[in-house]
Amino acid sequence: MNSPFAERPNLCGPYRKPRQMLAEQVYDSHKSIHDDDTAASLGLRAGPIEGPTHFSQFDPLLFQLFGQAWFETGCISTHYQNMVVEGEEVRAFVEWPAPGESATRIWAEKRDGTPVLTGTASVGAMSPAQAAASEIGQRLARLRPPEQLVINRELRVGQQGAGNPERVHMGFAQHMGAHYPFTLADKLAVITEPCAWYTPEGGPSSPWRRAIIPMEMISVLLGSSMYLAGFRGKGPAVGLFAGQEIRLIQGPLFVDHPYELEREIIALSESARTESVWVRTRIFDGQTSALVGEMILNSATLKASYSAYDSEAKALGRAVRGPSGTPAAAAPILPRRW
Repeated sequence: MNSPFAERPNLCGPYRKPRQMLAEQVYDSHKSIHDDDTAASLGLRAGPIEGPTHFSQFDPLLFQLFGQAWFETGCISTHYQNMVVEGEEVRAFVEWPAPGESATRIWAEKRDGTPVLTGTASVGAMSPAQAAASEIGQRLARLRPPEQLVINRELRVGQQGAGNPERVHMGFAQHMGAHYPFTLADKLAVITEPCAWYTPEGGPSSPWRRAIIPMEMISVLLGSSMYLAGFRGKGPAVGLFAGQEIRLIQGPLFVDHPYELEREIIALSESARTESVWVRTRIFDGQTSALVGEMILNSATLKASYSAYDSEAKALGRAVRGPSGTPAAAAPILPRRW
């Protein structure tokens, strides 16, 4: 859109209070970081809201920029910066793209200015160079070899999901399992940005003549069967999402439609306090076998949550964590390119 002004203000949405939906989440037979008691044991004041919950606040802004294409070929790529707990207010921002560009910067903040996430959004088919320019693409390119892996030492770059293909679908009243103990209907009752196209009543009036799955719930659809992949490190230990990219290729994804998932570890990394597994999940239409989307997820496990971390690091001949959590050097495990 042409503008007579030299500069255009960034698009921003209203402040919203996203709801906590994962207080009862269970994996590997224990509660997750979203449980208040588990969060408190790790020094957090309450269980955080899951990162992709914030994706919904971007949908109206990106639809304003890109129209119907946002739900068909949209890509949201984010690095999560600070946790949000229920009751806190969050606002989404989108930078106006340069003329003729189909990609832009996005971010979200709390009311006091604390950053929640930073990232990119785009529409259209992506060349390898464009994929590398996304938030997750840039972070993959900057990964340094991990200095030591203890929790994830048995995982390998290039490892395929044991459940490939995983068969999934999402109905309105379908309970999504222990990892996601709620339904799409439950989410739609509290979603920050209601949309008629998400509902059984309004879906038939959408451009695709059926209800579509909200972008944040694509993460739930794909995460509901992640346990089948077998990408388990040592445990019990507590993890969180550190970064995430969802890209639609032939979207939208539809309610009550079958999909098949294939997963692969594309990188392993670590920070002073976490070990990360970067997994690419490819989404295929369960009826036509067409590739319709992808997700890249940086799933980070907190070293301090694994009680045997220091003893196993020592047994492996690796340095234990110091006061800052910083480990010593070990052999590199580089990211797999795609």
